[in-house]
Amino acid sequence: MARDITELPDLAAEGGRVAPIRSRMPVYVDLLPPCNSGCPAGENIQEWLRLVKAGQEEAAWRELVKNNPFPAIHGRVCYHPCEAACNRVELDGSVSIHSVERYLGDLAIEKGWTFDKPRFSTGRRVLVIGAGPSGLSAAYQLARMGHEVEIRDSSDSPGGMMRYGIPEYRLPRDILDAEVARLLDMGVRIVNNYTVKDLMADQAEGGFEATFVAIGAHLSKRVDIPNRDASKIMDAVSFLRDVASGERPLIGRKVAVYGGGNTAMDAARVARRLGAEESIIVYRRTEEQMPAHAEEREGALREGVKMNWLRTISSLDEGDLTVEIMELDESGRAHGTGRFEKLEADTVILALGQEADSNFLRRIPGMHFEHDVVQVDPRTLMTGVPGIFAGGDAVPSERTVTIGVGHGKRAATQIDAWLAGREAVSRPKHDLASFDKLNLWYFGDARRSTQPELEPSERVTDFDEIVGGLTDEQAHVEAARCLSCGNCFECDGCLGACPEDAVIKLGKGLRYRFDYDKCTGCATCYGQCPVHAIDMIEEVR
Repeated sequence: MARDITELPDLAAEGGRVAPIRSRMPVYVDLLPPCNSGCPAGENIQEWLRLVKAGQEEAAWRELVKNNPFPAIHGRVCYHPCEAACNRVELDGSVSIHSVERYLGDLAIEKGWTFDKPRFSTGRRVLVIGAGPSGLSAAYQLARMGHEVEIRDSSDSPGGMMRYGIPEYRLPRDILDAEVARLLDMGVRIVNNYTVKDLMADQAEGGFEATFVAIGAHLSKRVDIPNRDASKIMDAVSFLRDVASGERPLIGRKVAVYGGGNTAMDAARVARRLGAEESIIVYRRTEEQMPAHAEEREGALREGVKMNWLRTISSLDEGDLTVEIMELDESGRAHGTGRFEKLEADTVILALGQEADSNFLRRIPGMHFEHDVVQVDPRTLMTGVPGIFAGGDAVPSERTVTIGVGHGKRAATQIDAWLAGREAVSRPKHDLASFDKLNLWYFGDARRSTQPELEPSERVTDFDEIVGGLTDEQAHVEAARCLSCGNCFECDGCLGACPEDAVIKLGKGLRYRFDYDKCTGCATCYGQCPVHAIDMIEEVR
């Protein structure tokens, strides 16, 4: 459709004809993809998806592990908020980012890819307390920066709740061991079966100049329930830890799990695998108010776990328990009705939340707490004591593996700056490439890839992994579904659309540039760019 030149406000004579004066000009831009924005670990997701699409798997893995050293783990256990943010969800379903991440992680283990060794040593020593996701992440990043890092952990083996909380059917231990082994190979020292009692003494004796506290939430919250047989009650954290350590506690035929979080779902599903014919969740609120992630709840239901909403346990007897029926008031809060019913249960597992064991920090002057968590500067993660930082479950935050890894990376950056006596420089973020900014005249029509899963009847017989990985072909098809929101992917649309031949192609991987001597500012290139990699800016004269 021809432009109506009378609509342009600035006109001038040029060679005997009326021509527009250019008042705006196109520029190539890089906006922030919503997947990158939504990743708590700060991964450059769009870039490593691009590299997978190009068949450069090792380069993709190395791009990924700049920010997250555990792709095979995260591809299995992360709740992938990146996919909820993905713009493709508006079309035919989000890109299955977690499955491609797992593909890269598993491929790296198969191929024996290792982290690059630090190129230099700073001579500075840093102590990390806790070998869970946050502590391991911080140690990795600090080692990359050239610092000497030692992790001290109270458990037999590293991994924290990844090893002792997440069941093997979700995270096989050989995968965990393989990814942790890379940290040891790059020089990180891990001391197991070490409980820190006097942090200041440990720091001084070891010559550590900074400390990152990354203790997990390994203590179960308790509740007083009148009961006749205390032996039939166990807490979910201890139960899962014992099973992860190879024990097989006797729980009987019928098990009730009290709570509605992810730990409750894991406990109920593990109980089924230990032979419980009936595994029931007892939760005092509704399904919509349940804090467990939807996929955890749905997985439990598929495996035969029953849900008992709006119920609270009031007492336990020898072979059953008494629950009170709850109701929601006008504000949505649950309260008792005075009506009761009986449920059969040989064992009751309490999954009412976890707390961090932070007692060893409370004797340090200047350390501040709110309940069980340490108060830190939200930007630097430094506690009230100079040189002592904290993250993961030890600080106020949502308790997930990915958030812990993100905290570890952020803490490492801040520790490195603190040791050098400077402020950590934070790069400004680009504007978000939201769906409404896109002009998707071009995108592939491939549907989201599906990972293979064991049938529910097969799952509950053992602890084998229930979800499989993508094939090579599926992984490449899935990576190609990425829309490249906000970043040029060289579709040649601007090149073909420009009526003045003002767009110059620079070669594969080098994108384009504008010849502003030819450009009239007509914005045709801007209007057709599918991913908003071109913006129009005011001409500066």
